[in-house]
Amino acid sequence: MEKERIDRLNELARLAKQRALTEEETAERAALRAEYLAAVRMNLEAQLQSTTVVYPDGTKKKLTRLHPEFSPKQ
Repeated sequence: MEKERIDRLNELARLAKQRALTEEETAERAALRAEYLAAVRMNLEAQLQSTTVVYPDGTKKKLTRLHPEFSPKQ
């Protein structure tokens, strides 16, 4: 997510603390939040996919998904 979009989301959050947001601002904030959360989840998923657990006996194992039903929806 681009820095400008994150800055706009932060600006809307500050405005919401000062006054009520208009319907357009509320819709924009909701869309930006959804985009931000999707980016965070995607980054976390990528980080976890590249994670390897090293056990005390020296064996290494990549992380696997325990519950495939909780896979992110694409």
